Amino acid sequence: MTNVVIGSHVPPEDPVGEAEARGADLAQIMLGDPQRWGEPLVTYPGGAEALKEAAAEAGIKLVVHAAYLINLASTNNRVRIPSRQLVQKTIDAAAKIGAIGVVVHGGHVSLDEELEAGYDNWFKAADRLDLSVPLLIENTAGGSFALARTLDGWGRLWAAVSAGAGATQVGVCLDTCHAHAAGLDLATVVADLRAITGRIDLVHANDSRDAAGSGADRHANLGHGQVDPFAIAAVVAQACAPVVVETPGGAAEQAADIEWLRAHLR
Repeated sequence: MTNVVIGSHVPPEDPVGEAEARGADLAQIMLGDPQRWGEPLVTYPGGAEALKEAAAEAGIKLVVHAAYLINLASTNNRVRIPSRQLVQKTIDAAAKIGAIGVVVHGGHVSLDEELEAGYDNWFKAADRLDLSVPLLIENTAGGSFALARTLDGWGRLWAAVSAGAGATQVGVCLDTCHAHAAGLDLATVVADLRAITGRIDLVHANDSRDAAGSGADRHANLGHGQVDPFAIAAVVAQACAPVVVETPGGAAEQAADIEWLRAHLR
């Protein structure tokens, strides 16, 4: 398992340098303020083409995480429409830097709305977006009205996106902290999600500050939270997909998490 691509979420100004400082093979970045509807921005000196060339020269793969406020499931036009627009712009920007995928949260509907409306909105997204880069749906930690928290929810979500014209370019990002917080069994979650979707495209390997089933999305460094780190390593081994640690701290802390994973995948 020494050939597993392992990286971390890093600041966007110099993803290649940040990855190298962590001994990482991959850098996940945001393109702009994650809490605003602004245009995606490549802040690397020289722009998108320079970043693409630098990453290729260094052998660093790039992943883009879409803004947190995006909610493709929303029935509110003032949220759903700008969400779809921003996802498209993020995909286009990700293609320019040579990213291997764009991660987006599964989203939710409001208290007084039917979940089915959210799944239908995901079908429309998969049907209408121009997916020049794979769009990877991340599993959700909490929320009774979240679409991608439970295995049943994933079944309904996947049925919806599979009917869209861009279905083959929609994939899965499995976050271990989120799975733990949602009450999913880490021993079987890879097989369970694969049985539904047929694929795992990316793993977010994170420990959790809180207990299983808490619904709390609070990451911890590997071995410093409430998840057995060997269970996280087993998820990575079973998934056979690139890995991102989104753990607290800077280069030193994330480098330690990356090295721990590498040591326990040999």
